[in-house]
Amino acid sequence: MLPRIAAFPKCFMDELCVTHTMTLERWIELGATLGVQGLELYPGFLVSTDAPYLEHIRKTLAVHGLTMPMYCHSPDFTKPDPTERAAEVTRLKRAIEVVASFEAPGRRTCRVLSGQRRPGLGRGEGVRWTRECIGACLEHAERHRVVLAIENHYKDNYWQYPEFAQHLDVFLEVVQGINSPWFGVNYDPSNALLAGEDPLAVLDAVLPRVVSMHASDRHLLPGHTLEELRGVEDAVGYASILRHGEVGRGSNDYDAILSRLAGSGFDGWISIEDGVNGLEELQRSVRFLEGKLALHFPAGS
Repeated sequence: MLPRIAAFPKCFMDELCVTHTMTLERWIELGATLGVQGLELYPGFLVSTDAPYLEHIRKTLAVHGLTMPMYCHSPDFTKPDPTERAAEVTRLKRAIEVVASFEAPGRRTCRVLSGQRRPGLGRGEGVRWTRECIGACLEHAERHRVVLAIENHYKDNYWQYPEFAQHLDVFLEVVQGINSPWFGVNYDPSNALLAGEDPLAVLDAVLPRVVSMHASDRHLLPGHTLEELRGVEDAVGYASILRHGEVGRGSNDYDAILSRLAGSGFDGWISIEDGVNGLEELQRSVRFLEGKLALHFPAGS
């Protein structure tokens, strides 16, 4: 079955989450012009998680022929205070319920992370806390038929520190310690590049666990280097020298990526993170991915 395409408005994050100069309803209207099947949402886009509001958003999506198959949640399980970690578990359980309130074909996923790479955090305790917190939510995920998808991540837009499990060795230690059909990997090739790792090597290491994907082609602004990025990683928020570019025009080899996914039987959603230079760029990314999916996932395969 051909993987379905969703879109995520990386271009409108602050407008939707900080300044609120764009409503979620307006983004849904814009997203409907892209020709995708779904829109990935982020908690900051929502005015409320009360049932009437979520039903309003579900109906708004349906009017435009869209679904919400992926929820880009950012739990922070590396907080040293156990009470705060317990609160993060509660937040994730509520996020699972939010996903379950939307109808979507195929697998519905809730993105999870490990947490922030705080100074002084030991690898062992970070891995243990992440496993414990995700494990505490698996029964809830099963009850609501939602898969928790941990992402090989760089940094949430509104975090101070980068991802604890950013690098493959730590990421694998977390992933391999959780064995459940309601847990898998959300693969992002661009994040592998930012970790200084080969996106294909990262994919090969997690391929049997991949349940969803983020498609982007991230790049540094001209004149900047990865070494410079390392120097600003601890600044609050997403590094200003970093950009999500048009898919297919960056460093990622999408033929190799999609060929591997097709060979593994992947049938999940792929969400495009793009559009920093306008909606037309996001539309080109959609067309690019559609063409590549048709090539690597031929009809009837």
